[in-house]
Amino acid sequence: MAIPARSRFWVSEPEGAEPEVIHHDEQILVVHKPPGLPTTAPRPEQPSLVRWVSHRFASLRPHATSRLDSQVSGLVTFALTPRANRHLLEARRAGTYSRLYLGITSREVPVESGDWVWPISIDPRNPKLRIAGAGRGERAAQTRFEIAGRSTNATLLRLMPATGRTHQLRVHAARSGAPLFGDHAYGGERRKVLHDGAVVTARRVMLHCARLVIPALSGPGELRLEAPVRADMQKVWRALGGAPSSLHA
Repeated sequence: MAIPARSRFWVSEPEGAEPEVIHHDEQILVVHKPPGLPTTAPRPEQPSLVRWVSHRFASLRPHATSRLDSQVSGLVTFALTPRANRHLLEARRAGTYSRLYLGITSREVPVESGDWVWPISIDPRNPKLRIAGAGRGERAAQTRFEIAGRSTNATLLRLMPATGRTHQLRVHAARSGAPLFGDHAYGGERRKVLHDGAVVTARRVMLHCARLVIPALSGPGELRLEAPVRADMQKVWRALGGAPSSLHA
């Protein structure tokens, strides 16, 4: 007989959560995007991070040089000048533009680190989704992963993409057998019943862009920025038995 749930953890982000400016200079703007807000939208009147930024920095003509899925939180970069846009593109090509993500999976990951190198292709059943493997629109992809923390119910992944393909981290995690918690589109669970009957629920994909490193536009050095994990993801990890200290980038 099933054990009745003694408690439930409802963990959605507070309504109306606002983006936060993390860095702003004459060349580059970096914003901490909340979950539930798309980076871009098909129509300019629809809510999006680009619209939010454009209203506040209209005179600067910001251009988004990175994208996060609507359900994913974390750092998004905007170029404020043509020079900054070229610089960021060149840094990506050279592999000196690095990002670190934190992701939760409800599965056990047996190894401590490694590389996922499956190519990313368009899902033949749904062109809005992707698959890890050969197919239409196939592009090479590489993700470095490390274990950031473990609990009896979940694993916290540190994910470092070497390429920037659509849904890359989500697809690679799913292909590896460790789909991200809350990622229903790629086989992830939305709820997990713990041994004591408690139910942990994720209302979005548990993935967060926590760190960004960009080479300086002039001279040596780099711009290194971090954004703390959003409250909903913190609650999920704690509810799954994870140590809060492991959530640091």
